[in-house]
Amino acid sequence: MAGFREFIARGNVLDLAVAVIIGAAFGTIVTSLTDDLIMPLIGALFGGLDFSNHFIRLGPIPAGFTGDPTSYAALKAAGVAMFGYGQFVTAVVNFLILAFVIYQLVKVAARLRGPAEAETPVPSDELVVLREIRDSLRQRG
Repeated sequence: MAGFREFIARGNVLDLAVAVIIGAAFGTIVTSLTDDLIMPLIGALFGGLDFSNHFIRLGPIPAGFTGDPTSYAALKAAGVAMFGYGQFVTAVVNFLILAFVIYQLVKVAARLRGPAEAETPVPSDELVVLREIRDSLRQRG
């Protein structure tokens, strides 16, 4: 148990845990932004308000189906094969929004850190000896 406590007490692990929780919450916000604000606007451009219901049915509707034949969710629940391009476009928009926000966060974090200071590497003993030999030869020549 002591090793586990040391592992959890490390700063990196706690930072990672906080980042995962905040990332999940942010993902929910982006999903809502996409599903509730952006995709209805895109859907309106394509003739319908619910872009998630844009699909091409690839298989037959089962005989006992009692749901709405124009509902992607109802047909999917019934096991009908479909090409759900509306759902795919929604997922792509979600990804692009998240990727853009993460890119912006990384850019801001890099700017706040400031320029990275270049550390001069410590030369090996062999390199020091070779430099001394070189300098000695220059003085002779």
